[in-house]
Amino acid sequence: MAEKSCVKRLQKEYRALCKEPVSHVVARPSPSDILEWHYVLEGSEGTPFAGGYYYGKIKFPPEYPFKPPGITMTTPNGRFITQKKICLSMSDFHPESWNPMWSVSSILTGLLSFMMDNSPTTGSVSSTVAERQRLAKASLAFNCKNPTFKKIFPEYIEKFNQQKLLEQSVLQQSSLKSSSKEESAPLPTSSNQDALDQGQNRGEALNDTKLKGPSKNYPFWTLLLLGSVFSIVMALPLIQL
Repeated sequence: MAEKSCVKRLQKEYRALCKEPVSHVVARPSPSDILEWHYVLEGSEGTPFAGGYYYGKIKFPPEYPFKPPGITMTTPNGRFITQKKICLSMSDFHPESWNPMWSVSSILTGLLSFMMDNSPTTGSVSSTVAERQRLAKASLAFNCKNPTFKKIFPEYIEKFNQQKLLEQSVLQQSSLKSSSKEESAPLPTSSNQDALDQGQNRGEALNDTKLKGPSKNYPFWTLLLLGSVFSIVMALPLIQL
């Protein structure tokens, strides 16, 4: 059970955070346990963590502020192992370096700064910039599946829903633009259609000529000569009689 001085100290720090929020940091105590705090670190611009929302917990000992807390991170991030205590000078890994003057805001500011760095420590991992960027993009969706996160940080649920609506709107606009381009494709004009019809008629006439073969025109005298020869041939039997 937390000591009375510990409870007062944590309540005072929560009021201070509400009055003067820390940039890129949101932290709130559990509704059922003042010793368990939940935080969200927002990735800084110009780093692989930009656009990321990193959810985690701070567990304070009943003797706080005379003993340091334990710190873990829940959201996959590419910097720290999830669900494992992070080694910091402000955490229970180094009680010898703990300063009772440090507060929740200074602890989380230090954690955010250390996260943006690449210094190895117990609980840290090595990953590529591309992997950290991918995890940053997926972080909010991951957090919103956590029931505790949804309960303590409803504003991030609203942010996630707005992002989904925006993405759907962009997809719909892109689809409408594609459909509009297809519908606006030029159709054949009347002159173009006439030219196509004339070309088709010429093609049909050419086909008919090929099927029928070339026509032959004979001169009149040739026909007359053929007629005379035919008459003489037919009259030969009569002359013989």
